[in-house]
Amino acid sequence: MCGRYLVNFNSSELPQQQTEVLVIGGGIAGLYTAWRAVQAGLKVTLLTKRTVLDTNTDRAQGGIAAALSETDSPELHCQDTILAGAGLCDAAAVKTLVHEGPARVQELIDMGANFDYYGNQLAMTKEGAHSKRRILYQGDTTGTEIMRTLMERVTKQGAATILEQHFVVDLLVQDELCRGVLVFDEGTGGYRIFWAQAVVLATGGAGRIYNYTTNPEVATGDGIAIAYRAGAEVMDMEFVQFHPTTLVLPEAPRFLISEAVRGEGALLRNSQGEQFMPSYHGMAELAPRDIVARAILSEMAKTKQDFVYLDLTHLPGNKIKERFPTITKTCLKYGLDITLDLIPVAPAAHYMMGGVKTNSNGETTIPGLYACGENACLAVHGANRLASNSLLDGLVYGKRIVAATQQNIQQRAITKSSFVNENLLESKDCLVALRSELKWIMGENVGPLRTSQRLSQALAFFDRQEWLEKHRVRNSQEMELRNMLAVGRLIAETALMRTESRGGHFRLDYPETISRWQKHIILKR
Repeated sequence: MCGRYLVNFNSSELPQQQTEVLVIGGGIAGLYTAWRAVQAGLKVTLLTKRTVLDTNTDRAQGGIAAALSETDSPELHCQDTILAGAGLCDAAAVKTLVHEGPARVQELIDMGANFDYYGNQLAMTKEGAHSKRRILYQGDTTGTEIMRTLMERVTKQGAATILEQHFVVDLLVQDELCRGVLVFDEGTGGYRIFWAQAVVLATGGAGRIYNYTTNPEVATGDGIAIAYRAGAEVMDMEFVQFHPTTLVLPEAPRFLISEAVRGEGALLRNSQGEQFMPSYHGMAELAPRDIVARAILSEMAKTKQDFVYLDLTHLPGNKIKERFPTITKTCLKYGLDITLDLIPVAPAAHYMMGGVKTNSNGETTIPGLYACGENACLAVHGANRLASNSLLDGLVYGKRIVAATQQNIQQRAITKSSFVNENLLESKDCLVALRSELKWIMGENVGPLRTSQRLSQALAFFDRQEWLEKHRVRNSQEMELRNMLAVGRLIAETALMRTESRGGHFRLDYPETISRWQKHIILKR
């Protein structure tokens, strides 16, 4: 069950603003879409619930994939993407991604993005399931560099209005048209209305609903939840990618150890020092992420350890320090010299393949509402995303959204309507502990290895929280919690429905991939 609104409100009594394009989220998808809209001459407002630096993009280490080298081609990139997607990629969407992607990456370079070079050539690395070196990077801080580049453009001479600490609570949909959003302003502690001719969801992922994740604190599935509450269709929610290698130390957070480390030659060893990946897959350490993650879990179970080791000690130390300065520095902080010591690692929640269902122009099933980036789902990633395709996704479909909105905005004026909700009850319960319980439930029961029993236990937990739907939220922390509960339930429901294993969804009780399940699960409130 999912209630329509999180708070009581009367739109006519609230402060109101209007814009042509309203972008929600400040990662690569949000910033690039905003920049493109400004370039198109549109009035743009961008909202973030924290700051523009609180994004998954800022944490992206590995790089951005594009077929830019003479030995590569979009066709090869397409083949690799579809193979990794385990039968659920939309072929047309993938072709769009890989054919339009090089031009979008070249735009970043033309804007001043400083990717690494070897001599006069762009440096490129290789990651899991890629057949060619096609991943551009800047050390291990590629996302930070892309954010810097886009922020300079979006903020130049007030090109777009950026409002931080503005939490979008719910979409305002009337007569099957998205007209704007209800927003909670953290600065004033009050609510306000934003009317827009086009609303773009670019809120990122939902990793924080799990106990172990590479995602920042803000990744609570907000865009998916608010779209679902408003009646938009969501798709492929069962497919969650768990990154195989995150740092496992008692005193450290689950810090991402980039797949590019394995691309440069690092090996995975179990606690007995044995390299194990060749016995699981022909591509060994560079197998698709879902296969590597499950192989690690299998070795952990065999050796009764909470981790395996990532071994770089056979690689040139100076090269490793130069190539991965952030990883080197972070591990040193916890007493690990990655040129001399083995790195204890284990899988953690990393990326949502599922999300708000869109078409090739980023249009959702609600007119006036668009989505791109991790909170959207066009099946471009299928059941398992190919490494470093995520940043490219935000660029390619951000541009296509702006092209579509230009056309639609000319036909659609901003219309202010009246929205009233006053039937929610007050709540006095403390919900702090519920957030921790949710993350534990998701990690234990809806993680990389699933069973009917575990998924049913998770759904029973969500059933016990249905009373919340009758009560209003009191602050942004409770808004996040309600969104996390909504997304967690969607993942558990679809995971129970899909009685097979495919890509990021693995059922111990249904371990085989079944041809009749080569289809998508779509849910609508």
